[in-house]
Order: sequence, then C-alpha cells, then structure tokens
Amino acid sequence: MNKTPTSERLHIAIFGKRNMGKSSLINALANQEISIVSEYAGTTTDPVYKSMEIFPIGPVTLIDTAGIDDIGDLGKLRIQKTEEVLRKTDIALLVIDIEGLNEFDENLIREFKNRNIPFIITINKVDLDPEYFLFSENETRNLAMLEYELKELNLNFIKISVKTGENIDLLKQMIIDGSPKEFEQPGILSGLINPGDHIVLVIPIDSGAPKGRLILPQVQTIRNILDSRCIVHACRNTELTETLENFRIKPKLVITDSQIFEEVSGKVPEDIFLTSFSILFARYKGDLMKLVEGAKALKELKPGDRILIAEACTHHQQCDDIGRVKLPAWIRKFIHQNLDFHFVNGKDYPSNLTDFKLILHCGGCMINRKEMLSRIDSGVAQQVPVVNYGLTIAYLHGILDRALKIFPEADELWNGI
Repeated sequence: MNKTPTSERLHIAIFGKRNMGKSSLINALANQEISIVSEYAGTTTDPVYKSMEIFPIGPVTLIDTAGIDDIGDLGKLRIQKTEEVLRKTDIALLVIDIEGLNEFDENLIREFKNRNIPFIITINKVDLDPEYFLFSENETRNLAMLEYELKELNLNFIKISVKTGENIDLLKQMIIDGSPKEFEQPGILSGLINPGDHIVLVIPIDSGAPKGRLILPQVQTIRNILDSRCIVHACRNTELTETLENFRIKPKLVITDSQIFEEVSGKVPEDIFLTSFSILFARYKGDLMKLVEGAKALKELKPGDRILIAEACTHHQQCDDIGRVKLPAWIRKFIHQNLDFHFVNGKDYPSNLTDFKLILHCGGCMINRKEMLSRIDSGVAQQVPVVNYGLTIAYLHGILDRALKIFPEADELWNGI
C-alpha cells in the first residue's frame, strides 16, 4: 500500500453544537458520505476519523466531533473526547447557523486561541434564510446582523450550505490558506545533509522488529534521504563494522535505533556524525530544543520521584518492551533504584501532569506534529520537563554530547546547561 500515514496528514476537525450539520459538512468536503447524518440532534457520539485525499488540499484526516452542547453523563464523555481532538487539530471549522455564537461556541473559540489553532467560522444553512430567522415574538435576526457581529469580533468566517454546496470550494481554499505553517515541517534531515552525502542506517533485526517490514520512522527516513539526493546504506548492527570498512568515501552520518546506541557508538569513528531515529523525530515531530531542555531533569532525579512514560501508540508489549521494561531498568541502573514509574499509551495522555517530576515520551511517529507539540507544551506549561526516549537513552549511556553534534543549536544548548 502506498498511502500517506495519518500522522503526516493535515488534521481538519469539525466542531459545533448538535444538529449544526457537522457530519453533512464533512460529507460535502469529502464529496462522499463518510459520516452519520440524521435529523436528530446528537447522532455523532465518538469522534469519527477519515483519512483521504481532498482536491486541492491533498492528504488530510477529517475529524467529525460530537456536539459540544451535549448534556448528561454521556454528553460529558462526548465533550471529553471532543477536547482530546483539540490536541491534534491543525485547523478547525466551527459550524454555526443563523442563531450565531452561544456559550459553547465562545468557549471553543477561546480554546482555539489558547492552543494557537487556526479556525474558520462556517455559517451553515444559509439556504434556509433568505430574509430573516424568527427567534421569538419579540426578536428577529437576519444574516447581515450575524455577519456584522462576527466582523466586530474580528473572526474569520464564511457562509455555506452543505445542502446546495454553496461556497464549499471556497471553504477548501480558505483551509489551504489558513493551515498552520508548522504543519509543513522541514524534512526529517533538512539542513543536516547535502546532495551526494552517504548516510548509513543501522537497523537491528530482533524480537521487537516487525516481521518482513521496516518500522515507519525507518521508512520515512529512507525516503527523506532519497528526496535529498543522498545515498542511503542500511545494515544490521552485527554488520556495521564491516560496512564502514568497505566505504571508499566516508559517510556523513550514521543513524541508529536508540536501543543499540552504546554498541553503535563504539563502532562508529568519532569523525562521523552519529544520532538516532528517535532524536531525529524529536525535531521532526516535536520541539528538539524543549526536549533537550527537558533532558536536564534526568540529572536531578531523586529517590521517590514520579516519572510518566508515555507512548503514543498501542503496540503489543513484549517482554523486552522499550518503554515499560528497558527504559525503567536503565534509569534505575544509572540514576536511582527507587523511582516511581507510571505508564500511559495511545490517547490516554493526562491533562494534569503536576504530580510528575519528568515525562519520558516516545518519538511520536504515530501521532501528528500538532499533538506532539501539544503534549510537550502541556508539560512545559505545568513546569514538568519532557524528554523523549532517544535523548534519554543517549544520556544514560554517556553519548548525548555526540548524538547532538549534528544539531548545532541543540548541541550548544545542551553543553550550556
């Protein structure tokens, strides 16, 4: 299969009160029926995700959320799931009708602004309002009044009809124009390699390796090397010495799986740059500088400190699992035995992090950059440092200095700590 991974797609989330036509809007954008549409309010319960290509936007993930004005215990659960979507939203569409904004919409707008999520107000059902809309015997409103109010609030909006298709193409163009610049992040190796460079990937084939295939970070790194007009070489750690001895032209960089960092460091000459897939993804998916800052907390851990180990995916855990087994063992060996580890995976990332001294996060290859940045920023905002697996492993084995040499700013930051 040759599909853009979900984590690399623009995430467009549709928010709004119940029965605003959110599901119908997704169907209109996609030009196919992918969401439940009903005349009854509150049909959508959990967020609905659909990855697809939308011309002229490109590969996207559309997210249909439950009505934010839902009530009762089930409503609270729906709202909680809607809030989880905010962490991964690249651009939001807030659907309203002629009634305008209410308290729920205003709360969402505040959340968009607090999280730096670009958003577009979409006034739906304009086909039903040629003149006015009657609220009560004493109050009438028309579309012009609503437009005036939104302009006064300096909000970006568009009038649409999912029923007739009015302005749907214009909305697509607004999505393109309003998408965040950070979504188009640099390539995995942008600024680190030049055309013609030789790059060696060290890929262990062990019990954790998927049968018959490479993992996503390895595949994406290979593609980025080829796109950069460089020459890629791949070998197992057991063949690394022989591979390096056969080079007539010295390779620019060796990239390894973090779990064998120590072994590989001992085999790679000091005049060749060395880093790991996980550290590359710290920059590609997250904020390398903030994660390097977070590594400082590894020096300050004390007995009894609580550490949260967070994985973005829900892979099958094995007896030598990196997050639940190897990392805690290494930390207890090199720092302190008496440390209190807690674990979360998938979407179960806590909003309250203040009980923890440190957060160790995976590389984030299965989530989009927006969510990874949101997780990092949530920790920083609560004064809880965040560091990823690759940086942690390099630090524990005394080679973080070397692993950061190819990133001049991060290298300077680390050596200044």
